[in-house]
Amino acid sequence: MDKELTVAVELARRAGQAVMDVYATEFAVASKGRNDPVTEADRQANDFIVTGLKEAFPQDTVVAEESPPPDDLLASGRVWYVDPLDGTKEFIARNGEFSVMIGLAVNGQAQLGVVYRPEGDVLYAGDLGREAWMEQRGIRSALVIKEQAGRPLTLAVSRSHRHPMVEEISRALGVGNEIPSGSVGLKIGLIARGEADVYLEPGPYTKLWDSCAPEAILRAAGGAFTTILGQPLVYGQRVSPRASVKDQLANTHGLLASNGFCHERVVQALKPVVEELGLKPRET
Repeated sequence: MDKELTVAVELARRAGQAVMDVYATEFAVASKGRNDPVTEADRQANDFIVTGLKEAFPQDTVVAEESPPPDDLLASGRVWYVDPLDGTKEFIARNGEFSVMIGLAVNGQAQLGVVYRPEGDVLYAGDLGREAWMEQRGIRSALVIKEQAGRPLTLAVSRSHRHPMVEEISRALGVGNEIPSGSVGLKIGLIARGEADVYLEPGPYTKLWDSCAPEAILRAAGGAFTTILGQPLVYGQRVSPRASVKDQLANTHGLLASNGFCHERVVQALKPVVEELGLKPRET
């Protein structure tokens, strides 16, 4: 995966620069739907990354947020998942909590990921089975999660779209601290760095491009990343014969990311929420 990681890092950094060029202007904000804004930065970064991936890996499938879904959406080989600007609301709010995310799934499993925060020049990368690392302003350090026993859990929470059940879950887990953040990738970065222990999204509001890169990074660092039922995420699996394209791309059973040491405890604490949401385990 050396070439794949090199290409993804380069594309993420260059797309990040394009995002910051728009960030410096009085950019317009459009809407793709209810509570779903989009800007020129999303589109420019998307086109740049998709073009670069297709040139470097012409046989691979690319699924990107701002591109029409490919005909082989359920391809089972190598599939790139691209979120060109994760945290568009934070971009609009100009708080810096947005990132470029590029992930590669192989045969349905997240394998490689890059998350780049242009503000502050922070890059996270991971290749499952090898290593995860963080680079900030040219200084690289390994990401290896270590257990910090005896302290209350710290929860990374969404700044702009907090699920109403998070409060209930937080109490059930005895969470001692919360860290608000924008992009999913940046919240996973907090866990990989040891600053947070858990991130969860109970609802079906994230897509595969929100989870692929963060999952590869977190698991490469030693963490855990599943649905809120504790089951593995599967990329490219048909949800049902009648499912729409939107449903095929959605993480319909939510997301749960952790340092790994507390994962089973969190899964158990989430069981009342799972029952309330009416979620059923996926057949394996």
